[in-house]
Amino acid sequence: MKSNLILAIIKTMRPKQWAKNVVVFAPLVFDRQLTNLPALINATIGFIIFCLISSTVYIINDLIDIEADRLHPDKKHRPIASGQLPVSLAIVLAILLILISFPAAYILSPAFAFIGFGYFVLNLAYSFRLKHIPLVDVLVIAGGFVLRVAAGVTLIQVERFSPWLYVVTTLLALYLGFGKRRAELALLAGGASSSRKVLDGYTIPLLDQLITIVSSTTIVAYSLYTFSAPNLPENHSMMLTIPFTLYGIFRYLYLIQVKNFGGAPEDMLFNDRPLQAAIFLWGVSILAIFYIF
Repeated sequence: MKSNLILAIIKTMRPKQWAKNVVVFAPLVFDRQLTNLPALINATIGFIIFCLISSTVYIINDLIDIEADRLHPDKKHRPIASGQLPVSLAIVLAILLILISFPAAYILSPAFAFIGFGYFVLNLAYSFRLKHIPLVDVLVIAGGFVLRVAAGVTLIQVERFSPWLYVVTTLLALYLGFGKRRAELALLAGGASSSRKVLDGYTIPLLDQLITIVSSTTIVAYSLYTFSAPNLPENHSMMLTIPFTLYGIFRYLYLIQVKNFGGAPEDMLFNDRPLQAAIFLWGVSILAIFYIF
């Protein structure tokens, strides 16, 4: 019984979602400071703290959405919605995570704590109101990724970090967000509004147009970054990473439009081998270009 409760707590904290917080390392990697041990330690601690903050957000969101989640074909199995984790215990857990994460963030860096608090407040606004407003809901999700990058910047002594990465991060997050909405709309079909009200404001043709616009802009922005950012090798070898980016974007589009996946992008990240291969090869090529050649 005790082990089941611990498992329910861990599941409610959504460790799969922690993959999103890897973005905190982006400034470290792209500012070419991965071999700087103090900066690496700071970024790692920052990543852990951001995981705790984001888990707090997920718990609060599940508490707010408990009734709606019970109507969803997949979310009804979440520990709070299913009753595996009592509401009273979930509230205590959220408070405990707040009391741990924010003081730790301030000790690490006051600027990091400020951005982490901004992320927390933004997501509270999302949970209570903004997630019900079409387009704004996805923009808020993208904003969360940008704040992760900004948080990572506060943890290092920036030397040559390119603002292009803010643009690429925003566009890629919008791409994933609109893809997620499309998958939810396709999955829930006629009963979509009973589980997520914001889906009333979307149609699949609209989302397909938005996905086309954002994916195209992401490719252009990333391509411009690879040969115009000031901290890249002068031989433009960074452009060699473009094919992996293209394949990753195309693969995600294939999965949401042909395979009807995408309701949980993190599941595709952990389960789709071609997508994993593209991300792995992209990461290896980045490390090779920045730190070996």
